[in-house]
Amino acid sequence: MASEAVTPRADRRLHRARRATLLSLATGVWASVLLPAVGLTREPSAGRVALGAVGILLFAATQTAVLYAAVTPWLAQRWRRRAQLGLVVVAALTVPLVAPVAAGAWPTWAWIGASLVGMAPLLVRLPGALAVTAGTLLVSAAVAGWTGGSVGRSLTVTGGVGVGVAAVNWFQVWFWDLLVEARQGQAAQARLAAAEERLRFARDVHDLLGHSLTVIALKAELAARLAPVDPERAGREAAEVQRLAASALTEVRESVHGYRAVDLGEQLAAVADVLRSCGVRCTVPPRVDLPQPAATELAAVLREAGTNVLRHSRAEWCRIHIDRDENGARMTIANDGADDSGPDEHSHGLRGLADRLAAVGGELQVRREDRVFTLEATVPVPS
Repeated sequence: MASEAVTPRADRRLHRARRATLLSLATGVWASVLLPAVGLTREPSAGRVALGAVGILLFAATQTAVLYAAVTPWLAQRWRRRAQLGLVVVAALTVPLVAPVAAGAWPTWAWIGASLVGMAPLLVRLPGALAVTAGTLLVSAAVAGWTGGSVGRSLTVTGGVGVGVAAVNWFQVWFWDLLVEARQGQAAQARLAAAEERLRFARDVHDLLGHSLTVIALKAELAARLAPVDPERAGREAAEVQRLAASALTEVRESVHGYRAVDLGEQLAAVADVLRSCGVRCTVPPRVDLPQPAATELAAVLREAGTNVLRHSRAEWCRIHIDRDENGARMTIANDGADDSGPDEHSHGLRGLADRLAAVGGELQVRREDRVFTLEATVPVPS
């Protein structure tokens, strides 16, 4: 199943979907216990009633374990196999334990067989499920003949009801797998967006340094050749190398610290698109004209906040607001994905942003109210 490749413990929406699926499946399982239990009320022998009750309860318990494994992706494969093996063993035990209950008066084991047919799609693929269904029908017919019941009635219960239960169970687990695959796609899209951003930065650094380092290398080689024959010109070339190196260093620093010209509107649109593609409802402000230094600082805050929403939370919505007054510009970013884990111990993103804004006279504030995390950045804007 697709669900075996994901661990949705921290994803609130997926966790709720899993609980709803498990509850629905378990309700069907325990409801199916009631019909075999009718046979207990029609059995005069107390011993058979006791043995039948044990068999029915064991069968329901192992069914529940298999259903739990079917919608629990992080469960180790060995536990999944043990749950399935346990169901097979208990199903075999129910024949001597449950089949004699209300013999001839109620198809007690036929209802067990219907539940087993209903579980087949969760245990094996379609060919195996058909084989399990055929085998269960044979056992149901044999039990009816052994206990003096109606073979036709038993086959109708085991086959007709069982196929209906199988269809419902298969649909619910199929829908759960579909949700997990969609969540995996969102996670992959977020990783792709991060990889694209790293590639963009790598291209920027290459564009900045490629030409400068090539010229520096050529001029350094020329200065080395001229040193024995024309020391004066070699000195001029060496001074030019020094100037080019200083210029390249300045450009790298500007690139790393985000001082190059940025379009804040484009940054807002890009972050909103990435968040929406990952299932986060995102609202952004209308275009706000800011001086380039202020726009550059707020763009850096926006990128870090967007990254945090994707990496460190499971937000369902994110709101971005920018306003400007005589004191400066303020960006507020809020989302409902705050959890109790806090930032990674190696994460310095917010601390770095606070230091960066402080260096230009700005300020970074964060606060949390229940599951709502709010980041507020202010930067001065020259009048």
